[in-house]
Amino acid sequence: MVTIAKEPDVVSARGGLHIEPRHHFGEQVKVDVLIVPGGDVTRELEDARVIQWIAETSTQAQLTASVCTGAFLLAAVGLLNGRRVTTHWEDVDDLRQQFPLVRVEAGERFIDEGPIATSAGISAGIDLCLHLVGRLAGEDLARRTARQMDYPWK
Repeated sequence: MVTIAKEPDVVSARGGLHIEPRHHFGEQVKVDVLIVPGGDVTRELEDARVIQWIAETSTQAQLTASVCTGAFLLAAVGLLNGRRVTTHWEDVDDLRQQFPLVRVEAGERFIDEGPIATSAGISAGIDLCLHLVGRLAGEDLARRTARQMDYPWK
């Protein structure tokens, strides 16, 4: 797993958490699974460089997923058009309004549409990631990972 940011600088996340990305957009990094996080994505939606990077990177990834409002970024790229998706319950109506070609479903923890997967909020993102571990590396590893996390995953 690697973290990739727009610039080679420390990223300040919500609540003051600082993350030092391993790579940045200017580098060529092989990405097998692209997971786009959510949060307040307003600035990123308006940043053509972010949208372009997601568009280009998603073409090389075997799987692209979003957690929470990261779905807005995937929708902006056009990756969600015609697909069943979900996002955080507070943002379902906004996603439907802003991206009418996307089939937004409320009440789902996550939705796996083959090469694209989306989840609702943060804990639903954990469910999605455990599902993806099971899909890519086997159910046994997914169960053992959930157990190690002491996470009640079904």
